[in-house]
Amino acid sequence: MLIQKENYQMTDDFLRIQAHSKDIKALLAQSFWAKERPLETIEKSVEHSLCFAVFDMDTDKVVAFARVVTDWATVYYLCDVIVDEAHRGNGLGSMLVDWIVNKEERLRGQIGMLLTSHAQGLYARYGFTEYGGSCMRRLP
Repeated sequence: MLIQKENYQMTDDFLRIQAHSKDIKALLAQSFWAKERPLETIEKSVEHSLCFAVFDMDTDKVVAFARVVTDWATVYYLCDVIVDEAHRGNGLGSMLVDWIVNKEERLRGQIGMLLTSHAQGLYARYGFTEYGGSCMRRLP
């Protein structure tokens, strides 16, 4: 699937995302939870997850990213949601989360889980509720 918004293009194209693993590493280096994650680990996590990326169409670089781990039947875990600091405030995080929870047919009917102590307001707008401290879940 491919979605365009202004100068951004969002995709779940595995091969395109996989080819930009160094962009994803640079994004995750801006985070507190994965700033030291090795490239090899990132590549393996992308290979074994359902991934979504937003590209800046001028530079063809990944400027926002999210990853979903799932059993494809009962539950999915939303993780590594990040927007490049230079591109924040453009609605890219909302665009990613909206696509994942409202438009991604492969996840329909599954319980959504995530761990966060930040941006809980964003996730609450998409039906996630607090569930034991920093864990949040979204029931189908």
